[in-house]
Amino acid sequence: MLLSRRLPHQLPSLLRQFSVSAIVPSVHKVPFIGDIIHSDSSTTDFKTRVSAFHKQLSDAKKSKLKATDHSSPENAQRTGIVKSILYGSKEGQKEEAEMEQSYSKVMARGKYVHAIEFHQVKPDKVEDYVGLVGEVYPAIATDKGNDCHLVGSWKTEVGECDTFVHIWEYQGYAGYHKTFSRLATTSLFAEFQSSLAKTIRSRRTDLMQEFSFWPTSPPRSLGGIFELRTYTVLPGRLLEWETHWRSGIRARKNVMEGVGAWFCQVGSLNTVHHLWQFADLRERQVAREQSWGERGWSDTVHKTVPLIKKMESRILVPMSWSPVR
Repeated sequence: MLLSRRLPHQLPSLLRQFSVSAIVPSVHKVPFIGDIIHSDSSTTDFKTRVSAFHKQLSDAKKSKLKATDHSSPENAQRTGIVKSILYGSKEGQKEEAEMEQSYSKVMARGKYVHAIEFHQVKPDKVEDYVGLVGEVYPAIATDKGNDCHLVGSWKTEVGECDTFVHIWEYQGYAGYHKTFSRLATTSLFAEFQSSLAKTIRSRRTDLMQEFSFWPTSPPRSLGGIFELRTYTVLPGRLLEWETHWRSGIRARKNVMEGVGAWFCQVGSLNTVHHLWQFADLRERQVAREQSWGERGWSDTVHKTVPLIKKMESRILVPMSWSPVR
């Protein structure tokens, strides 16, 4: 699965490394749920794209198994190169080894740290915000000097409107620190922060890790809408939550397309985020109803509801530059 996380994807050729690019907002259209086509054929097309995507991941995993044949020095060297790409720097690998001895080993994959950003944008500044972030975020993500990848960017359509959600993936906490230490040395990043402040009312960033049973999706373009479900779990009950969802996710994934699941470690503690993708709101309704017919799902709900202190659902539409869309 690790190799599949780095499947190549097309990005605009005009994007330059952030360290040398000027902050000139591109023209990006503000997405709208009305842009999503709703029809029986569009739902069928969505499911066809989902199937093709998972076949691509399966083929990538098989290719990786062949590439990791240790029978020759050449293959062993190749394996070392692949490991270096996937696991980051020596410092990051050391940090990961230490993390695997901790509580997180039970629930998280441990190799990555994800950051989720919530930007509440001033209603009259939405277009300015989209133009600014649409130029800068892809540039940061494609700058090879940064230890990060942009998972996706979305606009909230149902929930707190004019709120934008961004999820980043870093090569461990070392990668998070390295990336921002590097950005802090550029005047362009300071200029971006200043311009951003003029367009938003507030912002929040939490650091989180993905659950070991649900790896974050690599870049893909399936279309449709997204649902971000956020749960505040009672203190001390997160491990119990993970245990029940580990079995429950099998039932859900039979009828719904998951993007990722994370639990916060810095910021909103005891908070869990699940991100799903659907062809449209009608397909979401049908899929959720079908879940109840899947073996094990009702049991998961019965055991996890008592663990929830608060829950929230947002319907999101992807931005044009979002790697997962």
